[in-house]
Amino acid sequence: MPLALLALTIGAFGIGMTEFAVMGLLPDVAAGFGVSIPMAGYATTLYALGVVVGAPLTTVLGTRITRKQMLMLLMGLFVVGNLLTAVAPVFAVMLAGRIVSSFAHGAFFGIGSLVAADLVAPHKRAGAISMMFAGLTVANVVGVPFGTLLAQQINWRATFVAIAVLGVLGFLGVARLVPAQPVKAAAPMGQEIAVFRNPQVGLAMLMTVLGFGGVFAAVTYLASMMTEVAGFAPSSVVWLTAVFGLGMVGGNLVSGRFTDRHMMPMLLVSLVGLALSLAAFSFAAHDKAAATVTVALIGAFGFATVPPLQKRIMDQAAAAPTLASVGNIAAFNFGNALASWLGGIVIAAGLGLTAPNWVGVGMTVLALGVAVLAGALERRGGRGDRSGADERSDRVVASGAGAAAGAGSGAAVGSTEEEAAAAVRG
Repeated sequence: MPLALLALTIGAFGIGMTEFAVMGLLPDVAAGFGVSIPMAGYATTLYALGVVVGAPLTTVLGTRITRKQMLMLLMGLFVVGNLLTAVAPVFAVMLAGRIVSSFAHGAFFGIGSLVAADLVAPHKRAGAISMMFAGLTVANVVGVPFGTLLAQQINWRATFVAIAVLGVLGFLGVARLVPAQPVKAAAPMGQEIAVFRNPQVGLAMLMTVLGFGGVFAAVTYLASMMTEVAGFAPSSVVWLTAVFGLGMVGGNLVSGRFTDRHMMPMLLVSLVGLALSLAAFSFAAHDKAAATVTVALIGAFGFATVPPLQKRIMDQAAAAPTLASVGNIAAFNFGNALASWLGGIVIAAGLGLTAPNWVGVGMTVLALGVAVLAGALERRGGRGDRSGADERSDRVVASGAGAAAGAGSGAAVGSTEEEAAAAVRG
């Protein structure tokens, strides 16, 4: 494993911790600022919306610097946001800090995916992407419980200081370990936007919104289901979250290995497994042992969708992948917000605390239908299981990595559109 991947993983760990740890800190945050729990929940909601808005915005603003420089800038922004959250004198400033932090999230994972792909051979790209995303999954196993413990022993502000320290480590790791890259001519923004005219790009992002969103329909209300339906004590939520996180780690890493060879079959298997797990959870939630196993399966199948979903968007937008890759990270978060909102609606309608699981099933089944449609369109175009975009992307990555170990943050993966065409011809 290239050491540069370790730097990306550390950054991903910090971002994962700041995204998820706040859920366990809401009572402390509410008490500290004298606001209600629902009001404190805006610390989560605004973060997700900040990712959706900030991901493409920060990417566009960084199109004239290298990917390494952009990653360093994003880590710096991440540190500032978390420090602002930690020292906030009033709730409004705390929310501002959360928004600043969120602006680093989408662009870091989107651009980091491209950098990770450039660090390895073309046939190992999905594995490299999953290794970076492992930082996000491990954050749920180690970071979130640690953050909760730190808040209990000191205060919630100490948790965000610790997260800021992780951001500093990520910044130093990127500066020291990610290969230096010459500033190359960035792909014109019109070219970056043009890739969205490809129907497969839109279908890939729709899969992301629906497929991964299904996970959060259930997970957002996990604590309530486990305590009020399964009968666990509130103190058990910490280790139950860790069980979910372990499933996430396993599913992500296994999927990364298989996605390199069988991307669409891996995606289809993950979505089917996720739909079945969510459906089963509606019944298993009434038994402690069954609920625990099902939570792990939801984490495993849910995050098994991440490598194929992210790799597919990169393949389909091979000529100018940066904005599309970052946009797909925003799509993950939009799906999370949509699923949580729909889950809240069905609970408010009196359908019970397990009803969000069926929202997740519906979203996942729709994602499966979109995946089948995308595959059928590819076959109709004569591309077979392996898309022409996938083949073109591998050639471009190989060419670009040999020439310059990556391009600027707004450039294609190792080439401009003309270089990409030349790589295909060659």
